[in-house]
Amino acid sequence: MDTAFIYLDHNASTPVDSRVAEVMLPFLTNHYGNPSSINTQGIKAKEAIEKARKQVANLVGATPEEIIFTSGGTESNNHAIIGTALAHKTKGNHIITSSIEHPAVLEVCKHLEGQGFKITYIDVDKNGIVDSNKIEKAILPETILISIMHSNNEIGSIQPIREIGEIAKKHNILFHTDASQSIGKITANVIDLNVDLLTIAGHKFYAPKGIGALYIKNGTSLHKLMHGAGHEFNKRPGTENTMYIAGLGKASEIALQEFDTNTVQMQMMRNYLLEQLNNLNLDTFINGDLQKTLPNTLNISFRNIDSNAVIFSIRNEIAISAGSACHSGTTNLSNILKSTLSDYEYAKGTFRFSVGKNTTKQEIDNAIVILSRTFKKYQTV
Repeated sequence: MDTAFIYLDHNASTPVDSRVAEVMLPFLTNHYGNPSSINTQGIKAKEAIEKARKQVANLVGATPEEIIFTSGGTESNNHAIIGTALAHKTKGNHIITSSIEHPAVLEVCKHLEGQGFKITYIDVDKNGIVDSNKIEKAILPETILISIMHSNNEIGSIQPIREIGEIAKKHNILFHTDASQSIGKITANVIDLNVDLLTIAGHKFYAPKGIGALYIKNGTSLHKLMHGAGHEFNKRPGTENTMYIAGLGKASEIALQEFDTNTVQMQMMRNYLLEQLNNLNLDTFINGDLQKTLPNTLNISFRNIDSNAVIFSIRNEIAISAGSACHSGTTNLSNILKSTLSDYEYAKGTFRFSVGKNTTKQEIDNAIVILSRTFKKYQTV
């Protein structure tokens, strides 16, 4: 058996595509100019940035001037939510979100609560999906923003963003979605989704860590989080990270061109992985409805197996994520697993597997051999 390291944790981060790295390299070695300068080096950098802006815009169905570059998903979420809150506080102070958002949204909302804003957190159903009717019922006269993730990072549940967007539009409320986990896996067209703001994180679709983007619909008013020169249409100051921006652009181009091939491949590998896990004949529970989840994501719980112990034991062989945090004999579940798991006997044995566009059957077969051996070691009666 091939003993190469097996990476099944693509929802955490993806490897940089070799074609992305190739595009980036010249800006590390030769094209080092400041994109704000009018010399030849600066112009070269500026051209690369504007090319990347078009590539990102094409990926999400936006226009280039609606895309600004950020340091990643966290900054984009902060800019979208805090920027909206501060720009529209004279209209109202109420924001609606879900209980299963990434900390880059939930912690922002908690911060705003300390600043006098009111936040409504909508719970999800047993499949980890928010009810758009609950969103509409939560709307108040002072509601200024709705922020719901496009897909969940833990179980992959896809949210009814288009329907929520229609509700937001009907009530004249700005709508933001964190699409960090969705890009390259499911279609994320800003027009179809009815969104005003959309978050992109490069390292989730084969670009480097430390680069992201925020879609801001033309006419949407946001308060700036930082102040300086007029970079990024005077919305995000700071000398642009040309190398990483070029990489994000190339990753966006590849994601769009190879979307159908990659999504089919990921779904095939995810389903094959599930088949092989089922062949182990263990007592399992799938979190979420696989028909309504990301094509690459499988969140599965095993009765009487300690996922943290398993993952620690195989950390040099396979990369996967645990679905719960265990401290002092107790199991701490995330909000989404509290919704999906009715039997907490499975809680401690929850794993998130997330395949990538290059995952192979051989890798999965090798992983199953290792997991089978390790499950037996850490299974309790």
